[in-house]
Amino acid sequence: MQATAPRATEQAPPAEILVERARRGDPRAFEELYRLHHRRVYALALRMTREPGRAEELTQDAFVEAWRALPTFRGESAFSTWLHGVAARVILRQMRTDRRWEERHEAVYLAEARRAMPDTAIALERAIASLPDGARAVLVLHDVEGYKYEEIARLLGVALGTVKAQLHRARRLVMEALEA
Repeated sequence: MQATAPRATEQAPPAEILVERARRGDPRAFEELYRLHHRRVYALALRMTREPGRAEELTQDAFVEAWRALPTFRGESAFSTWLHGVAARVILRQMRTDRRWEERHEAVYLAEARRAMPDTAIALERAIASLPDGARAVLVLHDVEGYKYEEIARLLGVALGTVKAQLHRARRLVMEALEA
């Protein structure tokens, strides 16, 4: 989806107006929403997948899913919060169904990381990469992205206690891996 930026003299309408126009089927309004939000969705996908090309694909998939689901957006939260929930679900669903992809690319990723990062960062990346999907998702969303427990629970569709337990487990596993 290619979005064109407004000219310097034009100012984008407020997000609420863009969302309403997009809900009525205006593709230009949705393109503007894409332009406003794609970087943050891409950053989330990149942190979750650790692969720039895959993150770009998942960013596109998330926006396609958001376009389809836009009629369900009730405005009870900010559009960006709703969009990140859609993106997180798209990313996690794909990660669950494509575990082989992760295994094939882990060796390439670690080789690139070795050249680009010092030993400590490599060990940390390796520890995070070894986490189970759920624990890794919660750790990235909370400790890297800065989401609150309640937001993560809502995004992932799990109980608040599950988020806290997964985060505790993820941190413990990372620490154990770093100490080994």
